[in-house]
Amino acid sequence: MIDTPASPAPQPVYGAVTNNAFFIVATLRDDVQCLAQVRAWCADVAGLARAVGKRIPTGHLSCVVGFGATAWDRLFGLPRPAGLHPFREFGSGTRQAIATPGDLLIHIRAERTDLCFELATQLLGRLEGAIDVVDEVQGFRQFDHRSMVGFVDGTENPEGDEAVRFTVIGDEDPDYTGGSYVLVQKYLHDMKGWNALPVETQERIIGRTKLSDIELDDDTKPSWAHNALTVLEDDDGNEIKILRDNMPFGRPGHGEFGTYFIGYARSPAPIEQMLENMFVGVPPGNYDRLLDFSQAVTGSLFFIPSLPLLDTLSEQVPDTLQDTNTPVPAADTLSGTPGSGTLNIGSLKGAPRHE
Repeated sequence: MIDTPASPAPQPVYGAVTNNAFFIVATLRDDVQCLAQVRAWCADVAGLARAVGKRIPTGHLSCVVGFGATAWDRLFGLPRPAGLHPFREFGSGTRQAIATPGDLLIHIRAERTDLCFELATQLLGRLEGAIDVVDEVQGFRQFDHRSMVGFVDGTENPEGDEAVRFTVIGDEDPDYTGGSYVLVQKYLHDMKGWNALPVETQERIIGRTKLSDIELDDDTKPSWAHNALTVLEDDDGNEIKILRDNMPFGRPGHGEFGTYFIGYARSPAPIEQMLENMFVGVPPGNYDRLLDFSQAVTGSLFFIPSLPLLDTLSEQVPDTLQDTNTPVPAADTLSGTPGSGTLNIGSLKGAPRHE
C-alpha cells in the first residue's frame, strides 16, 4: 500500500477556465540517471507552480502533470493505477484515433501567456537532458469559448461537486485515491472544407445551433451528430460525463488550424467509449461526420497522481530498473482488442438517446 492521506488533494484537474494553456508531451530518455532526474522533479512541480503564480495572483496559474503507462513502470516500480494502459486506437484509414509516443504530460493553464511560458520554462529547465519533448501546443481561448470550427466547446462540462465526482478517483482504486486520468489528442481541421458547408449542415454535424448554442431536438439531430455519439449513460439512465478543457491552436501562415482535445475523468473507459463511438460508429459505420473535416494526429493516455502522491513519487525508486531497451508489452494491460468494440467497461452505454 502507498502511504498517502485518506483523502489526498487532487491536482487542479478541474481548475478555472482560462484564456491560455500550454500542452507539453515528452518521452523519457533511456538512462538510469535521467529517470532519477525525472523522479526528483516530481517533488518540485507544485512549488514551482506556486512561485510563478504568486508573481501575478490574478493570473490563475495552474499545472497538472501526468505519466504514461510505460513511464510509470520504468520510473516508480509501483503497481499501475487500475485504468492506466497504453493509448487504445480506434478506427482505420484516414479516420483513426492513433496512438503516439507520450511518457509525460504537462498541462499549464493561466489567464496570461507569460505565466504559462515562465512555468513551462522553469519545469522543462529542470528536466533538461532527461526528456525529449515530442509535442508542444500553445492554446488560446477563442471569443465566447468557441472551438476552431466555430461552435461553443465544453457546454456540458460538469461543475462544482459534479466535476469532482466525475474526474477524481475514489475508493474504487484505494492506492490512487485523489488521482485522475487524462486523454489528449491533437486534431487538425480542413477549415476550407468546413467553412464551405452551409451553417445548417454544420449544426447537424455538431448537434447544436451555431449562434445560440442550443442542442438540436432529437427529431432534427442525426444519429451521427458529434454530440449524439459522445453522450454516455449508465444502466440506470444517468449521464456519465468527462471534463473537457479543449483549446484552439494554429498557425494561419502555415495553414494550420487545430483543436487540442484534453479530457479528464476518474476512469479512461468513458473517454475511450466516446472515441469508439466517434471513429467506429454506433452502429459501426455510423461515425462522427466531424471526422470528415478533422484528423487526429496524436493520442496519449496519462495518469494524474494526487498532489501528495506526486510529491512522494520522488522517493519511489524501483527495486530493479527495467531494461530500458526492452519496451513494456502493451498487450498485458489491455482488457479488449483496440478498435474491436470490446472495452469491458460494463455499464457504459454509447449514445443511447439517439439510436
